[in-house]
Amino acid sequence: MVQPMVSRKLFLKQSVGDVWQVISSKEALELFHPFCSKNKVISWGDVKVDELVYLNGLTFIREFTTWNPNQGFELTIGKRNGKKSKVRWEITSAKSGCILSISIWPYRSSKIPTIVYPLVNVFIVRPKLKNYLGSVLKGLNFYLTHKTVVKKNQFGSHAWFS
Repeated sequence: MVQPMVSRKLFLKQSVGDVWQVISSKEALELFHPFCSKNKVISWGDVKVDELVYLNGLTFIREFTTWNPNQGFELTIGKRNGKKSKVRWEITSAKSGCILSISIWPYRSSKIPTIVYPLVNVFIVRPKLKNYLGSVLKGLNFYLTHKTVVKKNQFGSHAWFS
């Protein structure tokens, strides 16, 4: 069962091309993702797959399903043989910069009883994902602005990934 989307967006002063160059590069998450310990390429040709190791050791595989240069991409993310969430990164041109939005359609955890899932989703899952996406966007903005790699947990820690 697909859950409702969680999305965050941020205005960036850089051009679409400059933002695309960073987010589409190999191992890009090591530059700007504040909860990323390692972002290792598995395949980066016509088929793009990488591995994201979070600070707490949690390891997810990202499999890119669409790739549109200077517009964005979609991917699935999750444990190697586990449930996957869908993610979309989208860049749109704006006056004196661009807007990057990241949207997640999280998988529904079978560990949470169906009867309480709506409450857990509204009060825990969605806020934690919004916080997570906000930190990732802040990290990208920081990297693009300062050309400096983001520190671990630079914008605060996260209960699921730090």
